[in-house]
Amino acid sequence: MLTHEELLAAIPYCIQTVDVEGWGDKQSGKVRDMYARDGIRALITTDRVSAFDVVLGLIPYKGQVLNQLSAWWFEHVKDIVGNHVLDVPDPNVMIVKEAEVLPVEIIVRGYITGVTSTSLWTLYASGERRPYGIELPDGLQKNDKLPTPIITPTTKATGGAHDERLTRDEIIARGIVPKALYEQVEEAALAIFERGQAVAEQANLILVDTKYEFGLIDGELALVDEVHTPDSSRYWVRETYRAGEEPENFDKEYLRKWFAAQGYKGDGPAPAIPDEFVAQVAARYIASYERLTGQTFVPGQQPAAERIAQTLKNYQLPK
Repeated sequence: MLTHEELLAAIPYCIQTVDVEGWGDKQSGKVRDMYARDGIRALITTDRVSAFDVVLGLIPYKGQVLNQLSAWWFEHVKDIVGNHVLDVPDPNVMIVKEAEVLPVEIIVRGYITGVTSTSLWTLYASGERRPYGIELPDGLQKNDKLPTPIITPTTKATGGAHDERLTRDEIIARGIVPKALYEQVEEAALAIFERGQAVAEQANLILVDTKYEFGLIDGELALVDEVHTPDSSRYWVRETYRAGEEPENFDKEYLRKWFAAQGYKGDGPAPAIPDEFVAQVAARYIASYERLTGQTFVPGQQPAAERIAQTLKNYQLPK
């Protein structure tokens, strides 16, 4: 683990964005820059951090953690379903195949929790016993483990709106995803989640819920986007999980709670994150990588943006 002083020293080198010569037009999401060329894409994970559907600041090494952890997970679940990864030529860069991304996001939940209007716990607490078309028993309390993991699909994010409540039957009836393909998606998602829970348990963490994205490559189902990272998954520290208490988060929720404590909920200018807290958040991202993979985090050389641009400028796929 990097020291607190090393994390503070890395703050001035955070990756805000990266400009690359020799590739197509840049597209920027909340936490990534993306370039396309000759049927492949370069996904560059920046250090931008988002919550409440807006970018709130920069966390050193966050992008590298997301990229390297996703690359590790893609390798460790490829026996379940294929993926779009071709190469990882830099700690912040993933070269992937173009994919026809399916128009649904698959949320797999092992626990009943959440605070948003469409979260499983909010719906259940309001009296719904069949949220997302799934039968739930009476008597569940917030943060309880579910009898079995369940899937609550939603539409793909568009302009910050991505929480359309869907059921399996609606997806099939509306032709969003064909029945046979959606059944394949569900089977793969549950198998990946089971693998994720087992790895988390060994790391003394609880994989609470997670988001998966799937696509088609040459007609075959493939896992895309990022996998089981602190941004795409909710993790609790196992030793803090007790009935009736709020577990400690080991994911992006840790940062979101800080903003909420400052009274910020996504409207107007966000408060600046103090450097000391930036370093604490960075340490948690790095710790998630080290705990889940069992590997020591080795940062790429600084300044990272220049390194990435040079790596991609003359990039050629390995033969």
